[in-house]
Amino acid sequence: MTATPAQPYTPLVPRACRPRRHPRRAPGPVRDTLTLLGLPLVAALALPAAFAGGGTRRWFGGRAESQRAEAQAAKDAAAAAFYELDTAQRDLRISIETITAVDDSPSGRRAVGDFEALGRRIDEVSHQYINAVDAHDLDRDDLEASAASRARAELTAAKDELGRVKQELDRFADGLGPLLGKAETQLARLAPAVERARQSLLAASNALDTARGSGLKAEDLASRLAALSPELTRLNQGAGQHGVPQTLDRAERVAREAEAIRAEAERLPERAAEIGTRLVSLRTRAQALTTRAEQVEPVLSELRRRFTAACWQDLQQVPDQAAQTVRQAEQKLAEAQAARDDQRWPDATALLSTVRALLNATDEAVSAAGDRLRRLNAVLKDPQQEIDRTRFAIRDAQRLAMAGRNTPDPRHARPLDDAVARLDRAIAILEGRHPDYWHFLTETEAVRQTVSRVVSQIREERGAAH
Repeated sequence: MTATPAQPYTPLVPRACRPRRHPRRAPGPVRDTLTLLGLPLVAALALPAAFAGGGTRRWFGGRAESQRAEAQAAKDAAAAAFYELDTAQRDLRISIETITAVDDSPSGRRAVGDFEALGRRIDEVSHQYINAVDAHDLDRDDLEASAASRARAELTAAKDELGRVKQELDRFADGLGPLLGKAETQLARLAPAVERARQSLLAASNALDTARGSGLKAEDLASRLAALSPELTRLNQGAGQHGVPQTLDRAERVAREAEAIRAEAERLPERAAEIGTRLVSLRTRAQALTTRAEQVEPVLSELRRRFTAACWQDLQQVPDQAAQTVRQAEQKLAEAQAARDDQRWPDATALLSTVRALLNATDEAVSAAGDRLRRLNAVLKDPQQEIDRTRFAIRDAQRLAMAGRNTPDPRHARPLDDAVARLDRAIAILEGRHPDYWHFLTETEAVRQTVSRVVSQIREERGAAH
């Protein structure tokens, strides 16, 4: 397998600031060297160490070569530290650019400022390193031990400074963890969110075409879909122009609206059929109520003939009100039908809801007359049944109030005692020459409601105590 050639390393420091490397002089032949030195061959044989490895350096003893080697080692270590710092700065710059693209918060801006400050510090120590390299030619033939020692000290100091700044950079990078994680999460969401928005728009457009193909105009849905066209243009322009957070929000908003349009377009045929069914049903109900309203007048006549005026006076207007309400409902039905024909679905739905409310009110009023006659007939025949029903409710509440107590709580006993007195007064109404049976029925109903509230209060208090 053929190995892929490595990409050349390109440091962030400008080329002009990089250390210069001096080429090592190629050694000449030994004979030429002897000639230049003016030494005989015998003398040369006495100095084998001066030409070990074929070099041409002058010999100053073991200390000079040792210092040169230490200085070269310091230079290599400094170069390695410089390379590590430069690589870390490159990596961190990518992280900062990621955060900048996503996070415009104060913490994000502060991170960018701190990185720029670190960059200036890196420039300082990089120049210190470069100056140290340029100041010492470790390949010179006449390099003295003192010069090599100074070079080693300066290069070691430069390496230490590079290392300290690298540690600062590492600490700064560690502190960027939350910001970088949030930014990377948003960037990871960006492409799928934009694609979902595009697919949702496409699905909405297809559903709208299908609805129109079935004869439905769907003009309101078409207008809503057309309003999303500028948003799609902005999505296509990309996050580089509009920002990552804004693009994410726009993509999610477009996807939601397009999905709603698609769902409504797909349901449009069903909705049209449902409105048609409701029109027929409500029209039938209005006709039935018209017939029932006509039967209220005979009921009122019987109430007038057999009971006092207090028992039926509040029902006097029912026939006229019922007829008027039914006419209003029929008018609204005609408007709903027109809206249905024009495919103004929201208007048709609202009008049908109004018709239903009108018919419900009419139904209650018409039913009230017949219910009134039925209840009055029952109490006229046997008022004791209503009395017993009410007394039983009172006694049951009294037993509950005394359960586990020697004396009842005044908050419970007082309304129950008042209920007993109120029932007695209602019974007394029946003893007159022209008893008001309807007043009697409303009083007994009110007594039972009072008793029911006391029972609920007792149970709530005992439930909370346990």
